[in-house]
Amino acid sequence: MGFTAQGPVRAIVEKVEQVSPSFRRITFGGPELFALGMDGPALDQRIKLIFPGAAGTLPELQQRPDWYREWLALPEAERGIMRTYSIRHLAQTVEHTRLSVDFVMHLGEGSSGPAADWAARAQPGHEILIFGPHRGQPQLGVEFNPGRAREVVLLGDETAAPAIARVLEDLQDSGLRGSAYIEVPEITDTPHIDAPSDFQVHWLPREGQAPGARLLPALGGHLSEEPPTSEKDPELVWDTPTDPGEGTYYWIAGESGVVKQLRRNLVQGAGVNRGQIAFMGYWKLGVSMRG
Repeated sequence: MGFTAQGPVRAIVEKVEQVSPSFRRITFGGPELFALGMDGPALDQRIKLIFPGAAGTLPELQQRPDWYREWLALPEAERGIMRTYSIRHLAQTVEHTRLSVDFVMHLGEGSSGPAADWAARAQPGHEILIFGPHRGQPQLGVEFNPGRAREVVLLGDETAAPAIARVLEDLQDSGLRGSAYIEVPEITDTPHIDAPSDFQVHWLPREGQAPGARLLPALGGHLSEEPPTSEKDPELVWDTPTDPGEGTYYWIAGESGVVKQLRRNLVQGAGVNRGQIAFMGYWKLGVSMRG
């Protein structure tokens, strides 16, 4: 996501909800958050969250074009911790902006990341910084783009579930039809999605199996059922078409190895044109992600 002239704004926790065993929804507000907003639908809009670091404080950043360089130059203890998330809900009025983020809380003991650790302790009044689209500015950080396609297939794990949910709810009255396959840790991890009537939502509980164990065979004979293994390369896979054709449009996000294998099998096994597939690695098995 490109950085605009406006930097992160201070967001205040207003509400914390445990929507399922693995998902905690945190709603933010505050006077500075009013600056964030967009003219179009949120879809899979990415935003940057900065959490307090070792010093326990948030950095003071200027609203100017080089705020990101300024942030990188800070001592690590003062910089805070930046992570990328999707918007679950966004409510804009002429006076307020309220934004909700769903945090995944399923990570095992000793493997939880700083964002989930913060979310587990979050209470109303706590603060973070949020960078996202500003009102009246170009909306950057959206990858969902079905182009001329009339059918859409969304596939992802729990880290992609909030983006899939937002996309589906933003497709009401779009005329599109399709399916969503969402792999989650437990059978009770099925937060409500107000999906269009022409979309089928399939929840795929892993129940202790490896990432991708339920998602990979979701399209039947198209895909291999063998879960991916961790790779040494820390880079995430990421490729999104700019002009998909009229065929089915596939949007895939989640663990990088699973995403890569899903795309490979769609292309090589099912003959899907690469230009019809957006695939994004949100995280990588065995690798501590940053930014």
